[in-house]
Amino acid sequence: MKSALRNAYYFTLSRYSLNPNPSLLQIAPFISTFPSLPSVLSRNHPFRSPLCATLMAGGDYDSPQTSPSLEKQFEKFRVQLEDSGSLRERIRAVVLEIESATRLMQASLLLVHQSKPIPEVLQKANSQINVLKGLYNKLAEVVRECPGQYYRYHGDWRSETQMVVSLLAFMHWLETGNLLMHTEAEEKLGLNNSDFALDLEDYLVGVCFMSNEMPRYVVNQVTAGDYDCPRKVLKFLTDLHAAFRMLNLRNDFLRKKFDSMKYDLRRVEEVYYDVKIRGLATTGDSVGDQGAQKI
Repeated sequence: MKSALRNAYYFTLSRYSLNPNPSLLQIAPFISTFPSLPSVLSRNHPFRSPLCATLMAGGDYDSPQTSPSLEKQFEKFRVQLEDSGSLRERIRAVVLEIESATRLMQASLLLVHQSKPIPEVLQKANSQINVLKGLYNKLAEVVRECPGQYYRYHGDWRSETQMVVSLLAFMHWLETGNLLMHTEAEEKLGLNNSDFALDLEDYLVGVCFMSNEMPRYVVNQVTAGDYDCPRKVLKFLTDLHAAFRMLNLRNDFLRKKFDSMKYDLRRVEEVYYDVKIRGLATTGDSVGDQGAQKI
């Protein structure tokens, strides 16, 4: 029975297909005999939801209103975000000034690789320390406006502080031959307050940055005829590397910077070895030999 109806359907369609534009009046009587088939006329009347029909008929529809508690909460969020954005912009403005002072200090210290007199180089670089100290005091005043939020905004000046510490540590080593201590770095930058202090990891990363500068300094000093410099730097980096090994560092950025220190140590050791086998090292370099044995 179904096959017979199907055949009759296709036969009738084939009859009307001779007319490229059959009218609905011609096809409608045939379609009405097959209630299971989709109606062509229904395509001209798409389905409308009751809500759509109500709106099209001009009816009123009341939209749900926001609850007072929800609106109050997000209004509070809006105020907090605007205040945070304003504070971050002020912090960034001070950080830009810190970057500018740091670049001037770094440009002055680069002259040490050209065999310039160290006192002359340090005098020019030291002139920026007071500038940095004033800028960090200004930054501390801005951060204190939001108590207890130090580490929320700490990332805005972290990298700049690490670079400042590395430059101060390098300058301190050129003057004394020793490592700049954490408390000394805080004193130079005026960061003695508990609510705005020098972060420990920033200090350690800055020290690691300073060690990256040592191999270049050694090579340039040897080129200039200072054959005792590799021994001094080797002793210093050996003690510094041994001190870092006392720390249980996580697998993060600080750990990666510490791992780079051993490559700095190896490069200095190679320079010292070359000076040693050529007989250019001065007498009394047993300290350097002991440092090379510890590596």
